[in-house]
Amino acid sequence: MNFELSPEQQLLADSLRRFVANDYTFDARSKIVASPRGWSEDVWARLAEMGLLGLPFPAEHDGFGGGAADVMIVMEAIGEGLLVEPYLPTVGLGGQFVVRAGSAAQQKRLLPVIAQGKCRMAFAHTEPGARYDLSHVALSARRQRDGFVLDGAKKMVLHGGAADVLVVSARTAGGVTDPHGVSVFLVDRGAPGLTVKEFRTIDEQRAADISFSGVTVSRDALLGLEGAGLPHIEEVVDYATALLCAEAVGAIRFANDTTLEYLKTRRQFGVPIGSFQALQHRMVDMVITYEQARSMAYLACVKVDTAPAAERRRVVSAAKLKIADACRHVSQESVQLHGGMGMTEELKVSHTFRRLTTIAQAHGDADYHLGRLAES
Repeated sequence: MNFELSPEQQLLADSLRRFVANDYTFDARSKIVASPRGWSEDVWARLAEMGLLGLPFPAEHDGFGGGAADVMIVMEAIGEGLLVEPYLPTVGLGGQFVVRAGSAAQQKRLLPVIAQGKCRMAFAHTEPGARYDLSHVALSARRQRDGFVLDGAKKMVLHGGAADVLVVSARTAGGVTDPHGVSVFLVDRGAPGLTVKEFRTIDEQRAADISFSGVTVSRDALLGLEGAGLPHIEEVVDYATALLCAEAVGAIRFANDTTLEYLKTRRQFGVPIGSFQALQHRMVDMVITYEQARSMAYLACVKVDTAPAAERRRVVSAAKLKIADACRHVSQESVQLHGGMGMTEELKVSHTFRRLTTIAQAHGDADYHLGRLAES
């Protein structure tokens, strides 16, 4: 498998790294995180200007028709810079539901405004007690003459407070964990009966708990067929998981680079601590872990666009399993090799540690994906 970037992809990667280095410095990020919104509208507009928000969308809807392997480059830069803007919830989750399950009218209405930076989305799916079971949906969607009425609650909706439109999973038939009877709806953020409680996560992202009390949506809000939403959910979550693996690769690369620089400059007993053989061995192990994680993330991003469902699930779980292990190994080693400094708020590596720790748990931890891989 060729892991080399095409000339166009390399240009994109170079421009993104310049953007992170010049315009999204750690100090700038710290101010954004501390702001009431928790993300920057100016940065969001810049991402739209660079064409990144429409990268995976069809050309007829102001997109560029890119695949996950193209979006992977963006996610690596997001991981390296620790961007807190709602890119993955909007482009990798919400927008993908519209691309894969939306009607022509829904695509025409939403995809261009997402690409232009005028609409943000979030996927409201996780519920209390569900853990990583995608079929666990208790929020009900009761039919009424001209649409549906939604009642229930969703937890830990990433960037739910920033979203203009929510993609909401709801049960129209069957029991709580029945794979059949799950439907997917588009719900406006300001719909009557919808309550959002926003909070900051440990890795400095924003999330929300959202409750639905008699929220009415029209039949046009239904994505795909009624009761047949679970396959779409599984497909989109696998797509987002592959992109999350790519984000981890970018964060791991930064952790390795900054740790190597520290080993070269921190002196003890009159010499750089990087001259100590024991620390060299640990640094080499981190580099090997990065290369393995990068290879698996690339493979996953290719397969989510081209492979049948069974192969897609197998490859994504294998990649996430490796990425989870790499997140744990590199994040802990980078902090330990920095000594006490690695735990301080002033160093970016401590914030990278938090993000890598969260990525290892997101969309299924190592145990979950090990079990899914074994079942396949």
